[in-house]
Amino acid sequence: MMRRRLAMLLPLGALTACSLAPAYQRPTPAIPAALPVAGQPDEPAPATLSYRDLVRDPRLVSLIERAVANNQDLKAALANVASARALVTVTRADLFPQLDGNVGVTTGDSSNETRGNVGNNGNNGAGGVGGGNGASTGGRRTTYNANLGVSWEIDLFGRLRSLNDAAFNQYLGTEAAQRATRLSVVAGTANAWLALAADRSLLAIARDTQASAARSVELTQALLKGGVAPRTSLRQAETILSQAEADQAALETAVAQDRNALELVVGEPVSDDLLPASIESLNGALAEVPAGLDSSILLRRPDVVEREYQLRAANARIGAARAAFFPRIGLTALAGFASSALSSLFDHGAFTWSVAPSATLPIFDGGANLGNLRYSKAQRDLAVANYQRAIQSAFRDVSDALARRATIDRQLAASTRLDGAARDSLFLANARFREGIDPYLNLLDAQRTAYGAARTLTQTRLLKAQNLITLYQSLGGDALIDARPARDGGTR
Repeated sequence: MMRRRLAMLLPLGALTACSLAPAYQRPTPAIPAALPVAGQPDEPAPATLSYRDLVRDPRLVSLIERAVANNQDLKAALANVASARALVTVTRADLFPQLDGNVGVTTGDSSNETRGNVGNNGNNGAGGVGGGNGASTGGRRTTYNANLGVSWEIDLFGRLRSLNDAAFNQYLGTEAAQRATRLSVVAGTANAWLALAADRSLLAIARDTQASAARSVELTQALLKGGVAPRTSLRQAETILSQAEADQAALETAVAQDRNALELVVGEPVSDDLLPASIESLNGALAEVPAGLDSSILLRRPDVVEREYQLRAANARIGAARAAFFPRIGLTALAGFASSALSSLFDHGAFTWSVAPSATLPIFDGGANLGNLRYSKAQRDLAVANYQRAIQSAFRDVSDALARRATIDRQLAASTRLDGAARDSLFLANARFREGIDPYLNLLDAQRTAYGAARTLTQTRLLKAQNLITLYQSLGGDALIDARPARDGGTR
């Protein structure tokens, strides 16, 4: 009979499809419809872009793989995903009946006392005395029971379903955040590797300059002793030597710190054979990044996807806040056996059952429900603003990367020509000084120009390589894979 009653109540679960959450509509992005044109204007937007499509150097690929496996920030992001997934399980469980079983034994003392008085009075001239007769019973009472209980909140107005949708979208948001963290780890590893390569090149330039300046100082000292060169030439030669020595010390520190930074992002020590010798040796280590010009590709960036899921979650919470104004309907059922003897606990006559439906309607709550509804709507508005800001930041990132991409080749070509001209000028100035044609001031000026030009060329090469990484990251990179937003309603 109990099963028949429960079976009659189960169709009420079909009513849980009702939801008071507003219909979700993706806000129109507050950005231009097209990205700035840079490079080739007809390049198609990439559907997916793995870092293996960008990185061609196997050493860097190996380091990125290790970073993805070992980085602590990424492990923390994965733990957040697991936590959000567990919370989805918790909130989803509220949609279903809760079934509990219990067995127990109850023992207690009871005492009943009955007293009765019987009196016969005779009148034969003498007094009579009546006698009383009483009985008492007492004992220990034990009851055994085994019960199966069902409790269920029938979600007629979608409160539980809205909370479940909010938790599910929050979980999807943490997944997107994990993809964003992974993308940052990939880009961070590549940038740390490139910075190390550039600083090694700058250190080599400083060492070459220091060696050249030391030879100039020796030559000037010899000329000074011979009375050919003035003392000012010696002091001028010593300035470029001291500058190169100071730069060399600073760059040795920078190279060591670059390696520390690389090992931090990789999550383990990095062997020497995986380190770049110089920025010049990395020509062709990175491929060009195709950049589509439709700004809708920004909606696939993991940070933008995360914000959209947070917006969906806030939208669902409005439904839960609205449902709080309506009655909560619950059902509690109990079926089991109770007997004073353990041997007869499961006899047919010991079976008991009860069904207790209930409805709770909020009448006065001091404005709590209204406050919660207003709060939910304000949080939805905040999520909209955060979503729009994420899209605008993404547009700024890509626009800046494309602006750099449009001019970096010309800058690199000019820096290369400058370096070549400065080297040739230094060679000629050195020859003229040795021949006594020009004073040392001309050679000093040529040395400083050559030193600065070599450093500028190295830094420009680093900028070009980092621009490829930045463009890859700003477009969403391999996080574009499975970065599709859930369908309306919070599930997919």
